[in-house]
Amino acid sequence: MESLVNGNHPVLEDEDGLDMVGSIATHVGDGFTMAAVGDLLYARPVTNGYHPGFADVLRIFEGADVTFGNLETNILDVQSKGYPEAEYGGAYLIGSPELGADLKAMGFNLVSRANNHALDWSVEGMRETSRALEEHRIVHAGVGENLAQAGAARFLETARGRVALVSFAATFTPMSRACNPAGEAPGRPGLNALRLARSIVVPPEMLESLRQVREMLPWYAPPPKDASRVVLGEVLFKAGEKAGYSFEPNPRDVDDILRNVRRGKQFGDFCMATNHGHEPGEFSPEPPDYEQAFARKTIDAGADAYINHGPHHVRGIEIYKGRPIFYGLGNFFNEDLRTPVGADMFDVYGKDPRVDTDAEVTVDEVARGYPMLEGFISLSDAIYYESVISVSRFEKNQLAEIRLYPLELRRTERLANRGVPRLAPALRARAILERLQMASKPFGTQIEIEDGVGLIRLQPSAARSGIY
Repeated sequence: MESLVNGNHPVLEDEDGLDMVGSIATHVGDGFTMAAVGDLLYARPVTNGYHPGFADVLRIFEGADVTFGNLETNILDVQSKGYPEAEYGGAYLIGSPELGADLKAMGFNLVSRANNHALDWSVEGMRETSRALEEHRIVHAGVGENLAQAGAARFLETARGRVALVSFAATFTPMSRACNPAGEAPGRPGLNALRLARSIVVPPEMLESLRQVREMLPWYAPPPKDASRVVLGEVLFKAGEKAGYSFEPNPRDVDDILRNVRRGKQFGDFCMATNHGHEPGEFSPEPPDYEQAFARKTIDAGADAYINHGPHHVRGIEIYKGRPIFYGLGNFFNEDLRTPVGADMFDVYGKDPRVDTDAEVTVDEVARGYPMLEGFISLSDAIYYESVISVSRFEKNQLAEIRLYPLELRRTERLANRGVPRLAPALRARAILERLQMASKPFGTQIEIEDGVGLIRLQPSAARSGIY
């Protein structure tokens, strides 16, 4: 016999009505704990270095079944493997070969790989990173030799249940997108992509002006049936009340991701869906307009947690059907000094590798920013060096609480030493948590602050109903 999950996908049941495939419910032992951070912008090993206070941060991971982060770098010796791609993710992110052992020593056992830096150092750099992680038994997902491999859930065995990870990226370089074989054509190595169609929202009267401009240009085509949209110079404009950016996820990519989430839950006890998305931009404290509905779809398909990383600062938290949605956890590492740097990056910042150093290129890269209505925001601003560790605990297969530990990443230290986390001092910790409170308020999430730690409490009955 069949029953429906999410109204679409049949679940086979035996004559006694028992689930033969796997339900979307959580199936972990009591006390199951997921420690999750955002981006690991990470270049050099840190566990044996001089970073006062870092040991206090790592103690938060102790006892967690899962310690997760987004590995936004490549692990390789570029003298023997890999090369800087002409198309890269904004900077050539690279880490020394010792990072695999260093991640393991910190306690990380699960990392996502789909992000805009996954192929900075070519396909060979991607493969070398996989080897370094696998050598130290760190489970990773999001890249592969074709789309099927990149999109597949990967599994971590823990004492309280098998954990599946599905990793995908909404922000990525176009040539890094993996694809499957077609006929005699082989598959393409790369990452698991969530393509987004971006449009610019303008007031109706401005849209009419754009339409008039479009009609004056050569090769004018009759307007589409949808009069609320105008395409001008390959940019889609549409009418709306508030100016901004709007995104529509590719339906085929959405279907692939949801199928992989469903499969991850069928073969696992707990499933994590993770997205690397900068949209609508690092300047925005709010997630893009597509993401809430999409995140909820992953949970409806079986995900027990949805985590976005990429904005490089904290965004709000939502609890949907008793499961956490993290719209941005910030940077766990933000090591600015990276070497080597590809020649293309020297060109972008007007530097000469015969005269200037990698560090001098990096200074200009970190200082870049975005003009805003209120002024200018730079990647060197304090919010990019402030973040949280989230620790989610489950009891009786229900989310019981989330603890949020505020971090600051030594922004005021010299370039070579900044970017390694330590627990934020009291005043800054409160400021970080209050910013997170404000960002979470639109989602109906209440964050209490106790002894410098954020706390989201859920009652079991409320968690089941999606209300708390």
